[in-house]
Amino acid sequence: MSPVRRCSRTACGRPAVATLTYVYADSTAVLGPLATYAEPHCYDLCAEHSERLTAPRGWEVVRLADASGPARPTGDDLEALANAVREAARPQERAAEAGGGGRTVDPREVGRRGHLRVLRSPDS
Repeated sequence: MSPVRRCSRTACGRPAVATLTYVYADSTAVLGPLATYAEPHCYDLCAEHSERLTAPRGWEVVRLADASGPARPTGDDLEALANAVREAARPQERAAEAGGGGRTVDPREVGRRGHLRVLRSPDS
């Protein structure tokens, strides 16, 4: 058996890119990205058949956003996240020495542990 799932339409051998599910209680056909696993009551469709899909009269077709956008964070996103984690993990004293001491001291701040702060109660 081929690891690539094929379109469920008769005589169509193209690779599947979307999964169609019917919600009979709501008279709705839901077309979304290809499901992780083939389900017995779902239909896998190729790009052409998923674009041309129509529903029976009185039914609604819901097309879920496909995953054609970036599936993974970009390099810039990962770098920004890594920099934020490094900055938060840096002890306050070393941050001040390295010139990263642009933080102003909050008079309500009682203590600090990493990036977490302990503030005085507004009543005191």
